[in-house]
Amino acid sequence: MPVSSTGAQSFSVKRAEVEFHNFASLGEPERAIAAYEQENQRRGAVIRNHSAFIGPMSPFLEIGANAGHTSYLLANEFGAEGFALDISSDALRYGIALMDQWGLSRAPVRVAGDAANLPFQDGTLRFVMAFQMLSQFMNMESVFLEVKRVLAPGGIFLFAEEPLLRLLSLRLYRAPYYNLMKPWERKLHDWGLLGYLVRDVIGAQQEENFGIRQNHSMYLSDWHHLITKHFAAHEYETFVPERGWGERLVKRLAVRLDPHGSEWRAARLLGGTLAAVCRKEGHAPLKASSMAGFEFFLRCPDCRSSLERDAADTLVCPRCGSRAPNEGGVYTLLPAAERAELYPGDRPDAIDFCLPNHERRLLDGWYELEGVFGGKYRWIGPRASARLERVRPGPQRVRIRGNAHERSFEQGQPVRIEVTANGQMAARQVLDRAGLFIVEADLPDADTYTIEIAASPAWQAPPDDRIFTINLGMIRLLPKEEPR
Repeated sequence: MPVSSTGAQSFSVKRAEVEFHNFASLGEPERAIAAYEQENQRRGAVIRNHSAFIGPMSPFLEIGANAGHTSYLLANEFGAEGFALDISSDALRYGIALMDQWGLSRAPVRVAGDAANLPFQDGTLRFVMAFQMLSQFMNMESVFLEVKRVLAPGGIFLFAEEPLLRLLSLRLYRAPYYNLMKPWERKLHDWGLLGYLVRDVIGAQQEENFGIRQNHSMYLSDWHHLITKHFAAHEYETFVPERGWGERLVKRLAVRLDPHGSEWRAARLLGGTLAAVCRKEGHAPLKASSMAGFEFFLRCPDCRSSLERDAADTLVCPRCGSRAPNEGGVYTLLPAAERAELYPGDRPDAIDFCLPNHERRLLDGWYELEGVFGGKYRWIGPRASARLERVRPGPQRVRIRGNAHERSFEQGQPVRIEVTANGQMAARQVLDRAGLFIVEADLPDADTYTIEIAASPAWQAPPDDRIFTINLGMIRLLPKEEPR
């Protein structure tokens, strides 16, 4: 079974996840909320289909919760109590907007933490769920072990929307999401033929380009082996694609030829996604624990001792002194060193356009601030510059997050980006599609860096007389790390 022997995630991947969820959770509110509603319809159906097997759901934990929308579903539609955990505290904070949008009265306790190092006590949770997140770990088994640790005897782990590797594919390249596809790709997609060409899940390219590793190496039999290794009982649902006649015909034939009339053979041939409901060995306690003192379920991320909650609503570790204040409704329970690096805040080596003081580090070429929540950005013309100061010793890299608009490609040319640092060329990048991009480059040794970003082609949107190229949402220095 393809399970990596290395760590579950590199630190650079964790950093990319924090940035991506901050940016994507509610950066485009209408689009995001519509997507969350659709996801909750699918996820609610899976939970209801297996409710007899799942049993009581309190206290629950959702790992990789993003904005927490499915935790809000569990708290309000299913009346459960529990926790929403994501490595991005900002994504969880922005999720409070969903309560107003959807008219909700109940909310989960929101915790920023790491799925491979859950800040929860052993054997305390009845129900753990995860959606679209296990495949972001090179060593998925490490997450399974953590889930088993925090589940009470007889507790349930539900995971869903995890990709199944398909046998029928030439694995030629990574395809983007539908809205970023080229006309010929959309046609093949609509016919149900694109899946026979692409390497893995359609759309995985976006997360990979951002720096989030994708582990799409699991056939259905691999998932089954991993589940039966760690859990005493299980129920499955497979969702096999039918994107046009090219997949519909093969799926129907595979089901017809399957000796049990199931979709198991179709899932092996065409892939799709898996939902699995897994029961830990043992018997669940008859009475659910109260969530009134929710700190009882948590543990210190640094020394793993029990936590207390003081009068200021701060989680405190009496043993090592670690503190996690309530910051906008979110408690950040990450080891101190990771927290300092993943959440640098207002530092001279980072320009986060979501922070009000970022303007102090901008030089020439920037237009007004736009966007909401974690999706704040500034357009530039042909050239813009900014100043960053090193705060840590050692070799440095620059990381730039931006977006190329569809208008950039109307002239039939790719988007070209050049980055210089203190007058020296640092990176050149060519984009052939609209959408999110990341530029990373090693930097020469210096205490202060003037970063200049040049982009082409330029375009206008009359009656606005400004000249545009790309927009940028973040520029920061990073320590040079080993390749991901």
